Amino acid sequence: MQILISYYSRGGHTKQMAELIREGLQKEKVETDLLPVDQVEPEDLLKYDGIIVGSPTYYGVCAAEIKALFDKSVAFHGKLDGKLGGAFSSAANVGGGNETTVLSILQMMLIHGMVVQGDWKGDHYGPVSVGEVDDRARENCVRFAQRFARRARRI
Repeated sequence: MQILISYYSRGGHTKQMAELIREGLQKEKVETDLLPVDQVEPEDLLKYDGIIVGSPTYYGVCAAEIKALFDKSVAFHGKLDGKLGGAFSSAANVGGGNETTVLSILQMMLIHGMVVQGDWKGDHYGPVSVGEVDDRARENCVRFAQRFARRARRI
């Protein structure tokens, strides 16, 4: 099983979250590649069993760099069907659009036919941070990674 974590990070918070998620997956003995989105080509997505994407929040949606990857991935429409997907986000303030950013990424994954899992206890749609990555965000990144690894094993 191989998982891709790809992210865009300007201020470093989203990258820090990506690294926490990678650590959590590695503790679960899951092979993980961690790559900035500018190092991922759409065809790269085909080789992974699971794809996790993180973005800062810009006007309530994901960064243009993330959207561009998914726009180019249309060439492989239908070929990501059944793969496990997940998303995470960072924002500058409470109510800054974290959830809508995560949902914008998940929406693109769902259109590809990917499988996503919510969380009844933690951050429901995917881990989020507000400003600095605090203890709450760290815990949710680790929880997300553990749950993602368990779900990936079942798929």
